[in-house]
Amino acid sequence: MDLGLADRAYLVTGGSSGVGLATVRALLAEGARVATCGRDAARLAAATGRLHAEPGALFSDVCDVRDAEAVAAFTDRAAAALGGLDGLVNNAGRSRMKTLDETSAQDWRDELELKFAGILHPLRAARPHLRASDAGSVVNVNAVLAKQPETRLITTSAARAGILNLSKSLSSELAGEGIRVNSVCLGLIDTGQWTRRHAAADSGLSYADWQAELAADRGIALGRLGSAEEVAYAVVALLSPRASYITGTSLDVCGGVGRGVL
Repeated sequence: MDLGLADRAYLVTGGSSGVGLATVRALLAEGARVATCGRDAARLAAATGRLHAEPGALFSDVCDVRDAEAVAAFTDRAAAALGGLDGLVNNAGRSRMKTLDETSAQDWRDELELKFAGILHPLRAARPHLRASDAGSVVNVNAVLAKQPETRLITTSAARAGILNLSKSLSSELAGEGIRVNSVCLGLIDTGQWTRRHAAADSGLSYADWQAELAADRGIALGRLGSAEEVAYAVVALLSPRASYITGTSLDVCGGVGRGVL
């Protein structure tokens, strides 16, 4: 099926690695024009340098989503380079592996700032461009932690729940402007953070065996971690004009790890 993404323009935050980079790659493969950003100039350049993009199809620059002015400037440059914006993927973020007793007041402030600024700043900047599109769409990359929190990820779980609530509110707020807002909630995805945690665990297990034990411990029905490409497929599908009657929803990409029916 033609997803109708060719010659449209999309902005993806956090495109230096993982889900963000996979989403950029998937959009380019569909013939879209894409802008992306990251905080580390060297990592961003290395990542985008490996992508196969037609001339003028890819715009990238350094930007910290916590800086509202920097985000606004980057978004305007991106829209000018791509000829507008039809969609926004809010992907920048990370998980904070700490329990209640391990978290400080500053940890809470940092986590909430990153999660909420990572959506609100890009959205405010992109909103006029999305409003001008005939298929404006926003996808917020979230996590199943929003629905089933873990005490070892207490700050991230709380922030993720807030973002899920915010996304639902935004879908109602922006519907009248022709902008759809949806969420993709991830389970355990095989990205750089898990290879780093495997190294830090120093378990003596190979990465494959460590992954299998992790999947069993977390109750993942499919018995494995997901891939960034599997998440990108869901993100791109929700961005697509073909999903024009879908807004305010949350799609779980988690290998069946859900413990409830909601």
